Amino acid sequence: MKQFTYTITDPLGIHARPAGQLAKLAKSFADTTATITKGEKTVKLSQLMMLMGLAIKKDQEVTITVEGPAEEEAAAALKAFFEENL
Repeated sequence: MKQFTYTITDPLGIHARPAGQLAKLAKSFADTTATITKGEKTVKLSQLMMLMGLAIKKDQEVTITVEGPAEEEAAAALKAFFEENL
């Protein structure tokens, strides 16, 4: 299991366009499950509507957890995505 935390810096938080890209990226790692946790709620990154339902805003901290055969690669790709887009 790989895990990292990230504080959202995008002024709009996680909005539709990056959320869609994030879900697509998470789905690209077929046998690996990636989740995002905000407070008490945890959802799979591949579930776009659930991700949008978290209503993550600027300056909020989230925790990303990745488990599965490609967790090293997936965690690195997701961390890079967050740093570049959110």
